[in-house]
Amino acid sequence: MRKIILIFSLLLYFTISFGTLIAQEKKTGSNDDLLKDSLYAVNKVKVLNYSLKQFDQLFFEFFDKKSDSQLVLTKSEFYNYTVQIAVFSDRLAALYPEQKQIAAENKKKWFAESYQDYLLSKASAKK
Repeated sequence: MRKIILIFSLLLYFTISFGTLIAQEKKTGSNDDLLKDSLYAVNKVKVLNYSLKQFDQLFFEFFDKKSDSQLVLTKSEFYNYTVQIAVFSDRLAALYPEQKQIAAENKKKWFAESYQDYLLSKASAKK
């Protein structure tokens, strides 16, 4: 009888512990992450077909606008540029398989760009 109670108790303990692990709430992405994901989906096919000239134009346009002290990009505009630059890393990885690791790191770097950091850099530049 004791063995049955002990086994039942252990089974109940592990069942409750396992249930608690499963019931933990999954973190949802921030609004920025949701915006980036939607922009990625919208721009992926278009950017994968960019020529290097088109990409250079996009890249320099972004840096010109980013460095313009009179212009502040909206969150959507900022992420549209950074996501498109990140997507182009996929194209480079496909074209140059030996550079796949570098392209993946660049993509990660561009996806990690933060609009909040951009606004802070704009505010510090005005001082």
